[in-house]
Amino acid sequence: MQSDSEWLDRAKEVVRSDADAILAALEGIDGEFLAVARLFAECRGKILVTGSGTSGNIAGRAAHLLSVGGTPAFYLPPADGLHGGLGVLGPEDLVLALSKGGSSDELNEFCKRAKTLCAGLISITADKASALAALSDHVIHLILPARSDLGAVVATGSSLATAAITDALVEVCRVARGYSWDRLLFTHPAGAVGRDAEQSLKRLHGAEG
Repeated sequence: MQSDSEWLDRAKEVVRSDADAILAALEGIDGEFLAVARLFAECRGKILVTGSGTSGNIAGRAAHLLSVGGTPAFYLPPADGLHGGLGVLGPEDLVLALSKGGSSDELNEFCKRAKTLCAGLISITADKASALAALSDHVIHLILPARSDLGAVVATGSSLATAAITDALVEVCRVARGYSWDRLLFTHPAGAVGRDAEQSLKRLHGAEG
């Protein structure tokens, strides 16, 4: 049985590892990131975001936030895509695939087929030599410290780092598309965000001024 101090030390170690993984994601904010951001900002279709397992959860979050920020996006699990969901893709759409290792057979089969139906395939992965990276038109490289994930097995820090990169895409594209805070808050009238919209706009416009 571990002591209270040992529990606290382990918990703090996890948080430090998560923080280190997110900070390491800064290395992926480079020219390739910029090329992807331009593609997203100029996309006339929608961004299909996909991933398996924990990456799928991050993909769903990314699709939601891209849409919130004025870049139309949706999440489609690769398994659903391989059961007919691929039919949603059009020639002006883009696919963003998230995978730490880039070796999921299901995801890669989805992306192989999706690439023939859309305007381009972008991936965020830690392995630039992976099958997913080889399929992709653009790869945002996820650079991770050695101890990012629990036991180097559970996608803890790596998933947070991926989320940080997609958050950066959300904001860069929001600005590039001219999607103002007024428009964002108009499409987000519910919850505390909607309730405090007037105050938020005063604060945001004040900051911009």
